[in-house]
Amino acid sequence: MNHLTDQRDFIKVHAMNKPYEQEIRYRLLKILSRESRLTQREMARRMGISLGKINYCVSELAKKGMIKIVRFKCARKKIPYTYVLTPTGLEEKGRLTVNFLKRKLSEYEEIKRQIRDLACEVESEGSGISTAEIVEAVRKVG
Repeated sequence: MNHLTDQRDFIKVHAMNKPYEQEIRYRLLKILSRESRLTQREMARRMGISLGKINYCVSELAKKGMIKIVRFKCARKKIPYTYVLTPTGLEEKGRLTVNFLKRKLSEYEEIKRQIRDLACEVESEGSGISTAEIVEAVRKVG
């Protein structure tokens, strides 16, 4: 493999993970906007991702100017840092929130469509489930 092929593969993998990465960024900015004095270990626990991933994400957010990291030299507790969203970080959080909502609404509509399709399939195959049960199940999802 040449360098160009490796780079294309990297871009493909990166593009596939874009929604996941955006969700992590969104959730991290949301957490930091509410509680700026968490340890990275606590951030990782709340988000269900590794401490290393949190460390990387926090560093990237700081590098991109989305958060400011304030270090307290005399911190007696184990929270020597405060993470403050910058105006750029607040804008990014808003943009990510809108994108996240759009993606979740789209996923919701797709799931509703799949449920309707499955209900039709069950009904047409005569699987012993009553039409009333199918109608009730479909009604619940809208």
